[in-house]
Order: sequence, then structure tokens, then C-alpha cells
Amino acid sequence: MRVRAGVLLGVLGTALVGCGVQPTGVIGAGEPATGLTRGVRLYFASDAGLRSVPVLDREVTDLNSVVKLLAAGPPPAERRDGLTNLVDIGGYTVTGRGTGVTVRLEEPYPGSGRDQGTGQLVCSLARAQSVLDPKVRADDVRVTLVPPEGPGLGPYRCAEFLDR
Repeated sequence: MRVRAGVLLGVLGTALVGCGVQPTGVIGAGEPATGLTRGVRLYFASDAGLRSVPVLDREVTDLNSVVKLLAAGPPPAERRDGLTNLVDIGGYTVTGRGTGVTVRLEEPYPGSGRDQGTGQLVCSLARAQSVLDPKVRADDVRVTLVPPEGPGLGPYRCAEFLDR
């Protein structure tokens, strides 16, 4: 019995040592993979709900520029895929601090506050705020719309407009 155990142990040891894999040291491989979730993304409306589109060709340095990019509408390829812009506001000023973003409007807000256009605005601004302030998670950002008269709308979180 001991002979069999010794032979088996010897065969296993030889197999493990002689498998051809040599030990190596630490190999530097650069930065970790990031996927498509980094950076600013704009949200556009579709029949299936909101869809995000990465902003690849422009650097976003403030929240006002996000609204300008939304107003320009989706890129041509995304338009062909059925995405559209429903954000329709006149003058505005957008400020963000921590998890709070405020959009001060110069004209009455045309949306109901629960429509896809509002969702586009909320989700795009939430994502941008999390990129501009890396300590903030996009899911934690709350966006409030303040029209020139009457009560404000919100605060809204992006999750309220997704998967509807």
C-alpha cells in the first residue's frame, strides 16, 4: 500500500512540476480596462425609453455645455437608430455642487417633470456632474428645475426615468 501511495505521489509531483508552465514575476499591463462607462454621456429619447450616447469628440468642462450638447441633438448615426432630443428650454443657468444640480430657467418649463425630455436633462446632468466631481456617483445626483415663476420641479434622480 505504501509503495502505491509513493508511486502515485511521485507521478503527481512529476506532472505538476513538468507541466510546462514556468513561474513569472509581476507583469505591468498599464491602466485597468475601463469599458464604455467612463466619461460624459448624453441621454436621448427613443420609443424604448432613454438611451445614453458617449461624448467622444468634445471635452465637457461645465454643466451648461451639457445642455448645449443636448440641444444639438443626437449624432447622425444615433438619429438613424431612432434617437431624438425632447429637451426644449430657452435660457438657463446650470450649477452643480456635490450631489445637487440646479437648472435655473428663464422661461416656463414646457415639460411635466415626468416626461422623457426631463429625463434626458436629469440623466445627462447627473452623469456630467459625476464626471466633473469624481467623488460624486451619478446615482446620487439630484437635479432640480427652477422656472422663473412658480414652484421648482424635482429634485429628480436619473433612476426615476430609466426602464420606464
